[in-house]
Amino acid sequence: MVSLPHPLPGAVGLSHLRAYDWEAADGVCGGSPHLHLVCTEAYVVTGGRGAVQTLTPEGYRETPLEAGRVAWFTPGTVHRMVQGGDLRITVLMQNSGLPEAGDAVFTFPPDHLADPERYAAAATLPATSGPEAEAAARRRRDLAVSGYLVLREALEAGDNGPYREFQRTAARLVRPKVAVWRELWRAGALATAERTGAQLDALESGAPEYLAGSGAYDSGPSREGGYGMCGRRDEYELPGTTLPHRGE
Repeated sequence: MVSLPHPLPGAVGLSHLRAYDWEAADGVCGGSPHLHLVCTEAYVVTGGRGAVQTLTPEGYRETPLEAGRVAWFTPGTVHRMVQGGDLRITVLMQNSGLPEAGDAVFTFPPDHLADPERYAAAATLPATSGPEAEAAARRRRDLAVSGYLVLREALEAGDNGPYREFQRTAARLVRPKVAVWRELWRAGALATAERTGAQLDALESGAPEYLAGSGAYDSGPSREGGYGMCGRRDEYELPGTTLPHRGE
């Protein structure tokens, strides 16, 4: 098992987002709709206003976002961040390392989801950070919105069949990655929980020597202004939060 000293609480991922202001085909400005297979995600709104649109088997919902609000969505929920005016969010991600290893699946049209190579080509952005990366991020967002609007229209008509099929297709698409995810989970979230158990054992037995290793830590962003799924993203490479992984 990989040792991760001094992790952020709970092996939770952390990033800051500024929602995209690019207009999509439906006239809405915002990010790329997607879901996560095993991670719950939370938005802590730090400024501006906007909304998050979500799809579940029960239907479509739009939740207003403003400073001080917190919104979160469990695995299988399609979410789309919508810009309303300088929307800024701190993102807390369960099981950090898994989203970076492919836990998120875009709502691309079925022909892209059925072909792993075609999906990967559309989902992967170039390593550059200039106009080429922005153009690719916009193409990716527009492709995800095109598939998302079909799912939303069906849900609004009372038919959750297309949405449920998207969930099943997304699960098939990521199945080959599960073994790697399990390694990351064991090294991150599970190891963190087990460390707490060991500390409780030590306290119960009257041997709190582990407290001698206490310390305080801080960090700034390791990358600023990257092109994330929902907006421009400031990333933090922190112990226990951005774990090494193989592949995308």
